[in-house]
Amino acid sequence: MSKKNQHVVPHGDDWAVKREGAKRATVVVPTQKEAIDVGREISKRNGSELIIHRPDGTIRDKDSHGKDPYPPKG
Repeated sequence: MSKKNQHVVPHGDDWAVKREGAKRATVVVPTQKEAIDVGREISKRNGSELIIHRPDGTIRDKDSHGKDPYPPKG
């Protein structure tokens, strides 16, 4: 079973954390920072990736909490 990535996405005037492929949000909060904090905890617990979107829906950043096939060296 593959780990489902978590996405921080705009949700009306709020922000949501949604599991990849889910129709409904896991959580809806007023700010992007709160959504990132919640999404980071969920992705750490699940060993998945956190994908943060901008208000226009484009990807702003990614944060991997799973086993990185290309870990940093040094």
